Amino acid sequence: MSSLGRASAILGAGTLVSRVTGLVRTIVLVAAIGSLGRASDAFSTANQLPNNVFTIIQTGILTAVIIPQIVKSASHKDGGQAFISKLFTLGTVVFLAATGVAMVLAPWLVFIYASRFTPDQLALGTAFAYWCLPQIFFYGLYALIGETLNAKRVFGPYTWAPIANNLISIAGFLVFMMLFGGNRNDVDMWDPTMIAVMGGTATLGIAVQAALLLAAWRRTGLHLRPDFRWKGVGLGQVGRLAGWTFLMVIAGQLAGLAQANVVSEASGEHPAGTIMMAAWLVFMLPYSIFAVSIGTPYFTQISEHAAESRHDEVRGDVARSIRAISIFIVVSAVALAVASVPASRIFTQSGIEAEQAAPVLICYLVGLLPLSVLFIVQRTFYAYGDTRTPFWFTVVQCALIVVSALVAPLLVPLSQLAAAVALGQSLAGLVQALIAIVLLRRRLGGLEVPGILLSLSRFALAAVPAGFAGWGVYALIGGADGWAVASDGMAGRLLGAVGTGVVGGAAVVVYLVVLFLLRAPELSVVSGLVKRFLPSR
Repeated sequence: MSSLGRASAILGAGTLVSRVTGLVRTIVLVAAIGSLGRASDAFSTANQLPNNVFTIIQTGILTAVIIPQIVKSASHKDGGQAFISKLFTLGTVVFLAATGVAMVLAPWLVFIYASRFTPDQLALGTAFAYWCLPQIFFYGLYALIGETLNAKRVFGPYTWAPIANNLISIAGFLVFMMLFGGNRNDVDMWDPTMIAVMGGTATLGIAVQAALLLAAWRRTGLHLRPDFRWKGVGLGQVGRLAGWTFLMVIAGQLAGLAQANVVSEASGEHPAGTIMMAAWLVFMLPYSIFAVSIGTPYFTQISEHAAESRHDEVRGDVARSIRAISIFIVVSAVALAVASVPASRIFTQSGIEAEQAAPVLICYLVGLLPLSVLFIVQRTFYAYGDTRTPFWFTVVQCALIVVSALVAPLLVPLSQLAAAVALGQSLAGLVQALIAIVLLRRRLGGLEVPGILLSLSRFALAAVPAGFAGWGVYALIGGADGWAVASDGMAGRLLGAVGTGVVGGAAVVVYLVVLFLLRAPELSVVSGLVKRFLPSR
């Protein structure tokens, strides 16, 4: 448990710095190209394309399959050397091929994700895509190297490397503003040089991010060499396992495609692609810091216990990890919800835009706890080599996402369309998580559900006064007319960040005090992680 705590602390610290610099990156990006505009949505669509492919590669194949298989390959005579060399050779070939195909299909990819763009907006998005799509290759290498490091219990580099990407992007976007000015919302403002600087900066950051992981490779004790002899070390089993996860992520991408096309109708005057991207980044901050940082070391341990058929320990791992993650996730959701307007001011141009964007963030936050619990539940299936069951409960989620996205324009005006789509995704995720928990409980013969529910009830009880406290502080500092929201320019974004900290901090303090009064045993997790960050005397 000490090693798990240490790994979680390292991952949490790296993720925190990475996500904070990522928010700064978003702030500078919005300053350069705007937040509510056709040009900014064109760039967001193009830059999201390689991320979508990366999701297929990472979630669909690497995370679901590679860590358990590398753990098992350690029992080979060579410690998994041949298996990993063949895997890396195959992966590199696949990433190169995927990048080439995507480059050829760039105009069609942009159209598929934004069919309701105007013709000039589609042309700009395609120009950006040619610069952004090479990220697919570098994203693939980054994921393959990083997941291997995680499987070998080298947890830090995978989390810290994205900081370099963010810093390079921030510098590049600042250079863009120095050369061409800022807030280029209109499509006709862009020329090939501007497009090259903006798109090239985004791709350079991903390339450096992947290269940095290679420096940590020697800590695995493995020596890679190109090996095109792909038979005889179990890659066929990897392919069979990856087949279901690949289909699962394709289903997710199709659901995202439906969302993107629906929301693109609001592009120009209402929250759309750029606002949803920025709100998602804020939403992912607590998920990455807590769910991923705490859950990733547990996933490696669960995989080890599952490989040894130690099912009682798996059940204990699942219950402990869910409780440890949830104590942080519940308060994060409440704190960000009451601070949603100043938090949205960080990535918008004005207080009015922040008020428009805040409902999108709140609707995403509805699904924060279910998504975090699903992180552990889904990966427990992967630890047992079961990728088919997650496919089926994800198909249910995707179907609900598509239906909710298609129904949303019939129920809400364009100004609230992005929020409605986000809420539909959150509710679909809740249904998915409940189904996944029921199925995993059947597979393991129990999940310590009463203990988990008792912990969640304590967290929910503490969250109520915490939310009121945060909202009270938000009102005291002036609400939407106060300094945390209404200030102009870059100073307004910085004050939005400060206001988010003040409002959210008040909620966190009250939450911890209530849990202390309730004598919640889960507070030991909080104190343990805090001690990991403090220097020893």
